[in-house]
Amino acid sequence: MESKQFTAEDFKSGQILLFDKPLDWTSFQVVNKVRWLIRKSYGIKKIKVGHAGTLDPLASGLLIICTGKFTKRIEELQGQEKEYTGTFTLGSTTPSYDLETEIDKEYPVDHITDDDLKLAVLKFTGEFEQMPPVFSALKKEGKRLYEYARSGEAVKMNTRPVKISEFTIDASRFPEIDFKVVCSKGTYIRSLAHDFGRALNSGAHLSALRRTRIGEYQVENAFSIESFQNFLPSQEN
Repeated sequence: MESKQFTAEDFKSGQILLFDKPLDWTSFQVVNKVRWLIRKSYGIKKIKVGHAGTLDPLASGLLIICTGKFTKRIEELQGQEKEYTGTFTLGSTTPSYDLETEIDKEYPVDHITDDDLKLAVLKFTGEFEQMPPVFSALKKEGKRLYEYARSGEAVKMNTRPVKISEFTIDASRFPEIDFKVVCSKGTYIRSLAHDFGRALNSGAHLSALRRTRIGEYQVENAFSIESFQNFLPSQEN
């Protein structure tokens, strides 16, 4: 990030801040921490802070934080193209499609060839309909889908159009499949992992995920929580 020192008025007028969200933090926790640090550092009572695009606790990487009047730009930023890297684990599934829940089923992987993997990649490149995971923050009748899922209540979901403009894999650690995906807003990488496994007549879940880019914003230019804290004026003054 830039070395320019911000003033309290800069944050109120509006700033776009890039953060490298650590594992096990929720996006909401990052927002709360940033808001608290700004308020404490500048001695201000109130400041608007929000994020543009949720990252699951088990994912790391780029989280865009908007302050002050720039919170009005959140929807615009959320709509931009995103880039992810991570790992699919073939041969097993979980109800949440990632490591939030325990493995519930195991599948064979010995039949999967290099050609099968290439065809599966092609199947999920371009525009297609995707079913969101039931363990998601999407709302149905005013209730989050994960609330239905955790209570064991069945819920009917609809597919959504998504676009994956780039999808590459590295199978050198098979059955661990490392990937890079460039996709549209609303694409669930957990669902991609699940569907990728099914396309191979097996199963898969997402075992690692990192967001590396949103539009023109790169994770390489992001603050860590610690570096942002050090960047702000001394809180002892």
